[in-house]
Amino acid sequence: MSTNETTPPNLSNLRPPAGSRHRKVRVGRGMGSNLGKTAGKGNKGGKSRSGYRLRRGFEGGQMPLHRRLPKRGFTNVFGHDFAVVNLGALARFAAGDTVTPERLRELRLVRDRSLPVKILGEGEIAIALTVRAHAFSRSAREKIAAAGGTVEQL
Repeated sequence: MSTNETTPPNLSNLRPPAGSRHRKVRVGRGMGSNLGKTAGKGNKGGKSRSGYRLRRGFEGGQMPLHRRLPKRGFTNVFGHDFAVVNLGALARFAAGDTVTPERLRELRLVRDRSLPVKILGEGEIAIALTVRAHAFSRSAREKIAAAGGTVEQL
């Protein structure tokens, strides 16, 4: 009577399924092993040497893609990204309301929570609002003031 067939499995008699575990192949252990001499790495070249590492973007000596493509423009390291809201979107607020970045996020007018909010002058506004934001365009400031509202920069 075999113990594995009759007793339920527990920590003392667990075994991996038959055939699921294999011995590691040891290369470079003589010609009789079929993996002697070059140990399956072929003859010469970078890939046969220890410490070889393919450089990122290397295409086998062909001119790499990042060098074949034309370069244009520049990245402004002093630029700021804003979550922009147009003035016309503020028409949904009631007269006398205070518009804050938090309220704009609640109403999903601003999606990205990490960016500061900038109000742009696109659209019209006819109600007096107190608008608090991190930045305003000149036309947005003028239109809010013309409607009787106030602008507070955070």
